[in-house]
Amino acid sequence: MRLVIASCQVDYVGRLTAHLPMAKRLLLMKSDGSVSVHADDRAYKPLNWMSPPCWMAELPVPDGVDGEAYWVVTNKTGEELRITIASIEHDSAHELGVDPGLVKDGVEAHLQELLAEHVETLGTGHTLVRREYMTAIGPVDLLCRDAAGATVAVEIKRRGEIDGVEQLTRYLELLNRDPILSPVSGVFAAQQIKPQARTLAEDRGIRCLILDYDALRGAESTEFRLF
Repeated sequence: MRLVIASCQVDYVGRLTAHLPMAKRLLLMKSDGSVSVHADDRAYKPLNWMSPPCWMAELPVPDGVDGEAYWVVTNKTGEELRITIASIEHDSAHELGVDPGLVKDGVEAHLQELLAEHVETLGTGHTLVRREYMTAIGPVDLLCRDAAGATVAVEIKRRGEIDGVEQLTRYLELLNRDPILSPVSGVFAAQQIKPQARTLAEDRGIRCLILDYDALRGAESTEFRLF
């Protein structure tokens, strides 16, 4: 992981455009290729970012641009995160090693087990391929097939937030590179899903599913609300 604290200007150019004027920020570059731009607030959420797969190039500063460095991060669709750096205060790299991953609490782990047992909650004709389907970046909670035989990746949370959608997005990008599994669609399943997370999921073509823990355990009706 590379950490850079710099005075910088950031421009996102793609389906949408966004501009961050010159200010001091933290630039975070992870080993998976992702690049994110952070201010000293907003908790974990970056001001702007580029998710993998993407590639960063350190290019000559364009004519007419005032800066000492110019970085361009490009994703597979050609969208760009352009970072103009006026000055760097800190630049360091750190090896974090392999992360053991998030240990789910009892309720979340039980939700995964119950949904695997009642996989048709996802839709008529769905079947389970396996739980904890391992990828190079971590395990997918459930890998399933729908009634047409297409692959479905399911991420399960107790409370669905933006970081869960980002996690599932990374899994989908990786799984869709496998010609045996592709095309792979996603389902984001949780007891509660925040509006911002739902908006992001729907924008990325990910289906949201509200889970009723008691219903899955058989305490109530097993009908679920699909969104």
